[in-house]
Amino acid sequence: MPELLKVEALRAGYGEAVVLHDVSLALGVGETLALLGRNGTGKTTFINTLAGATRQHGGRIALGGVALDRLAPHQRAAAGIGWVPQERNIFKSLTVHENLTAVERPGPWNPRRVYEMFPRLAERKGNLGTQLSGGEQQMLAVGRALVVNPRLLLLDEPLEGLAPIIVEELLRAIRRITRDEGLAAIIVEQHPQAILAISDRTVVLDHGTVVHADSASALRAQPEVLERLLGVAR
Repeated sequence: MPELLKVEALRAGYGEAVVLHDVSLALGVGETLALLGRNGTGKTTFINTLAGATRQHGGRIALGGVALDRLAPHQRAAAGIGWVPQERNIFKSLTVHENLTAVERPGPWNPRRVYEMFPRLAERKGNLGTQLSGGEQQMLAVGRALVVNPRLLLLDEPLEGLAPIIVEELLRAIRRITRDEGLAAIIVEQHPQAILAISDRTVVLDHGTVVHADSASALRAQPEVLERLLGVAR
């Protein structure tokens, strides 16, 4: 499988504070990586660093052979990074449709396809961001990342705080995006079993370093390892 993302000896954090220490990993075209770890271990910092929202102190990040290290966030989006941060960051003063068209780039994903995947958004396309529920805002955040037509989708705790019925709807959408559409993705999530089921590989961080890397199926089959690494059982 051709390599899409390569991260080598990455050191990054906020200001002078270094959170990630010598993190290295690679991701192939069309692969999905579950990025796991207890709270405060550097998962969000890693996602934010790929998106260009932290200070990189050392190492190298390349997407499709293109160095991202010195690129601004909007340049990384143009290079193929689609980012769904924890805060969602939708434009709350714009309508659902305006949120999508404001960032749309040429490619297979467009607002029509987003509405087909999330019928709730189609019903609310004229609603402002402030008029959406938390689950609808998350759907819009995912849709907005897709219409950028990325090569790599970054999802930072996409299921956090959502009702079970919305969680199931988002999981189906993520499974479709990654499994059926073949879009590469890195997913940070506090519900490991749900994400491991739709991932190819997994990396576990602890204190900003990689402490475990394996196939997702292998980690799912070892509840004792999940318990040791994350404090959760199957």
